[in-house]
Amino acid sequence: MNVHEAISKHSNAQHLHLVRFAELDAQREHAIEAAVDLCKRGLPFNVDAINAVTTQIIAHAQKGISPLRSLVTEDMVRDYVNKG
Repeated sequence: MNVHEAISKHSNAQHLHLVRFAELDAQREHAIEAAVDLCKRGLPFNVDAINAVTTQIIAHAQKGISPLRSLVTEDMVRDYVNKG
């Protein structure tokens, strides 16, 4: 494999890694929005869906260049809603 092919292969792998990160991050944001909405309406909520995707993001980040995301607590959601 010549240098050009190696660079192209590496660039493509990074691109695909970041595409997958973006997909997971969008799922996480959707789960956060759902929890925030329930909290704003005074309904019961949990952060299980948020943290399930966050755990996937953390595992994915260990294989490439994507950023990490933090696990979320119910208190974090309540604090966010109360500040808004």
